[in-house]
Amino acid sequence: MKCFSLFFVFFLHFQFIVNAQNDSSRTLTLSAYVETYYGYDFANPDNHLRPNFIYSHNRHNEMNINLGFVKAAYQKANIRANMAFMAGTYANANLAAETGVLKNILEANIGIKLSKNKNLWLDAGIFGSHIGFESAISKDCWTLTRSILAENSPYYESGAKISYNSDNEKWFLSALVLNGWQRIQRLEGNNTPAFGHQITFKPNTNITLNSSLFVGSDTPDAERLMRYFHNFYGIFQLNNKFGLTLGFDVGVQQKTPKNKNYNVWYSPVLIAQYAPTNKLNFAARSEFYSDKNQVIISTKTKNGFQTLGNSFNIDYHFSNNLLWRIECRNLSSKDAIFQKKESLTHQNNLIISSLAITF
Repeated sequence: MKCFSLFFVFFLHFQFIVNAQNDSSRTLTLSAYVETYYGYDFANPDNHLRPNFIYSHNRHNEMNINLGFVKAAYQKANIRANMAFMAGTYANANLAAETGVLKNILEANIGIKLSKNKNLWLDAGIFGSHIGFESAISKDCWTLTRSILAENSPYYESGAKISYNSDNEKWFLSALVLNGWQRIQRLEGNNTPAFGHQITFKPNTNITLNSSLFVGSDTPDAERLMRYFHNFYGIFQLNNKFGLTLGFDVGVQQKTPKNKNYNVWYSPVLIAQYAPTNKLNFAARSEFYSDKNQVIISTKTKNGFQTLGNSFNIDYHFSNNLLWRIECRNLSSKDAIFQKKESLTHQNNLIISSLAITF
């Protein structure tokens, strides 16, 4: 928190200086984001924690900050860099495995342009995940809370990547070498690099198609279990008011070291968004997550984690930078996996509201 406070003072000081400059001369952009929330989980957990596979907006019956960050972005013709420090319950939950001040780093990366005539870059450091259509920044997502597949695939990664944007901006291609499955520091005993790719195709401004891959191990080398994971999604803006997002994740991991048999998990999701006005949005989500062998989500039950989720949210934009949201969400599991007082139940229900500002 001391690091975060110092950076916030730095941000306030330089915001005044940068705002006084002409926009055309800027190479440094400073910004900030804060999202507060209150969620009520009808299981009413005494420890105020929502189910352990939830990492964003995971506190019950209390006002809190999901994510707050300050960011500096530097851009020149052939150099770019980003540095962002964060705080909030998202950082506490999702970066619990990281040590020290690494828990407070949202982004820290440097990029060098490799070609004078083409948009080809080499970036290294800590950056947002190349997997999925949802990020930790709620205002950039169609729903207030994250889908189960987003919560249980990487939000962030560290390593190096080469990326290319085509001249007509229809294609984005990227190849990555990573420290692991959502890790800044390598897992102790793991010296196996992970790899990934991302291919995004935008045939026009209303359609986005994406394929992302992860190949690597999240176990020590002595008991290496190879993991292969693919994420696909399509975003379709059918008109200026109605949009659809369809996503499908599938992963396989070796059952035992050097074994040709694999455990499989998968998750489809559908989100529909309707915006009757510039200020008002509605969104509905339906999703299913199947992890019978409990590779990603452990339940210690007969059928593992097989859960259907549905949610509905209303968003209101007070201004371009101030967003209020409210969401109702239901999770329904095949096995009784949700704690409710002294017993387990098949259902989990939540009502949650948030207020987010960008400046």
